[in-house]
Amino acid sequence: MPELADPWALLLVPLPLLAARLLPPMRAGGGALAVPERVGLALIAAARTGKIAARLSLRQVLLWGIWLLLVVAIAGPRSVTPVPALRVSGRDLAVVLDLSGSMVRDDFFLDGQPATRLDAVKRVGAAFVRRRAGDRVALVVFGSEAYYAAAFSHDVEAVAQRIEAAEIGISGRATNIPDGLGLALKRLQRSEAASKVVILLSDGSSNAGATEPAGVARMARDMGVTVHTIALGPKDAADASPSDQGVVDAKALRVLAEITGGENFRVRTTEDLVAVGEALDRLEATEGDGLSAEVFRELWVWPAGMALVLSLGLAWRET
Repeated sequence: MPELADPWALLLVPLPLLAARLLPPMRAGGGALAVPERVGLALIAAARTGKIAARLSLRQVLLWGIWLLLVVAIAGPRSVTPVPALRVSGRDLAVVLDLSGSMVRDDFFLDGQPATRLDAVKRVGAAFVRRRAGDRVALVVFGSEAYYAAAFSHDVEAVAQRIEAAEIGISGRATNIPDGLGLALKRLQRSEAASKVVILLSDGSSNAGATEPAGVARMARDMGVTVHTIALGPKDAADASPSDQGVVDAKALRVLAEITGGENFRVRTTEDLVAVGEALDRLEATEGDGLSAEVFRELWVWPAGMALVLSLGLAWRET
């Protein structure tokens, strides 16, 4: 519905009338017109008795139209379009993604075709992040080293795109779970959110870093951070033979989650990974609506444009 940004500007409408009444009259220049005495006396008498009626000339109509349109433009007409409120939870959520060399194994399927573990995680992880509207989401990637790939932001689309662009090798090929989790905690240490959550996804056993993963998990618990872990891979270290490759230490990841009061998920197939995303949506459900926003479409250009057209018409008429 249209409205005025500054309705008080409409008080300027009678300004020309006030100026005409309060300001001294402008002295006319040039010579006087000599008329017969009888004609002059008749004109004076007619003016005094009101026999000459005041009429608005076309020029006065145009001037008033221009003035009114300019005042309306100054008042700032605009239309208001409400924007639906984002879901807001007051939650900071860090996704900690394993980019070690084993993530290149193609023991998953996407759309019936063989796919690497990383490809599966990209698709499901990006979709999960896009559903986090209202949360502040960050991305940490780790291999031999841990890196902050995306700062905490409400722009979940940007974080999802970072997940889709992740590549093996940028952080080394080992699996340094303590550094990945520790970097996420370092960023969450300054967070004032009501709820702080880490989603840790790994497909291997921690084989790098100077700190034990359980020690970092206890630090997370003391900070009030909940860690959910996802163990990704078809074979567990507990029941695999020494010759098996690409096994995941599901027990260690489960312990990390239990220390912080989080949940542990075991993923062996792409369907399991999709189900985990849905389960996390339920665990970390967005809580309510935030404040709605309003978008203003400025309309002052229309009365201003009409005033310009009338001004050009007046100038053309007087020339």
